Amino acid sequence: MSFTPVPEPTARLHRSELYVPGTSPALFEKAARSAADVVTLDLEDAVAPEDKERARRDVVAALNDIAWGERSVAVRVNGLDTHWMYRDVIELVENCPRLDLLVIPKVGVAADVYALDLLVTQIERARGRERRVGLELIVETALGLSNVEAIAAASRRAEAIAFGAGDFAATLRAPATEIGALSPDYGVLGEPDTGGRRAFYPGDPWHAAQLRIAVACRAHGLRPVDGAYADFRDAEGYIAAARRAAALGYEGKYAIHPAQVELANRVFTPAPETLARARRVVEAMERAAREGRAAVQLDGRMVDIASVRMAQQLLERARRIEQARKP
Repeated sequence: MSFTPVPEPTARLHRSELYVPGTSPALFEKAARSAADVVTLDLEDAVAPEDKERARRDVVAALNDIAWGERSVAVRVNGLDTHWMYRDVIELVENCPRLDLLVIPKVGVAADVYALDLLVTQIERARGRERRVGLELIVETALGLSNVEAIAAASRRAEAIAFGAGDFAATLRAPATEIGALSPDYGVLGEPDTGGRRAFYPGDPWHAAQLRIAVACRAHGLRPVDGAYADFRDAEGYIAAARRAAALGYEGKYAIHPAQVELANRVFTPAPETLARARRVVEAMERAAREGRAAVQLDGRMVDIASVRMAQQLLERARRIEQARKP
């Protein structure tokens, strides 16, 4: 059986994705000047039903009138179960050459992705678009998670899957009230100490879902992105959530407030000491290869081909970040 490499998605920095309500045109310019890798103008949850059409017009105008720089620009459209979605897609793809990504909420089955791909493809061909529109899919329901592998494989237009903890908790009927935060009730009791007291060790109720999404993404060449953390005043909690996601291989996290952008960029940028270690790993393996060895010891630890792959990925991410910083 031959091995076919998984195709990489469109190269795109995705450490931070700043959400801006589509009803707040005054904030669009500020978002365009922010340090966010991706700015997403939101037509879905942030917009009341009576404001949907006005917000769509304002977002189309902003995409065409504002200088967005080199960052990626996305729009979260309304869900496939609403009557606003098809017009969102048509107006945006037909009239906004600067659009990079459509963010699709509450994806439940692979057919949802296929339908969006078909519609976008027809518009692109009819209009002769030069900039290809990618899809970022939000898995935020029990149905979506149960089908995430098929969803990840449904379209070559798909670039990323984001995890939405808030709606996911709602579909599970879990008693959660803070989007993205840990539950104070989720954890285990330790063994009694000498005084009979048992310590409580909190756990992460979203870990299993996040890991499954990450695996599905990497199996099909997509970027895993973590969703929102609602309490924008809780920097410590946001950083902890971002670090947990980064440890699972996620490339970035949503920011619902400009203050969260810098935090996400910091967490998802490899630290200097990590990069230094990665360079030493690559150098050590290059020496080993010249000597005909497939593994070598470095600082008392075994280094092999898998170590090199991890190191090279870190170095490539750092290179892309540095390239994006150049004027």
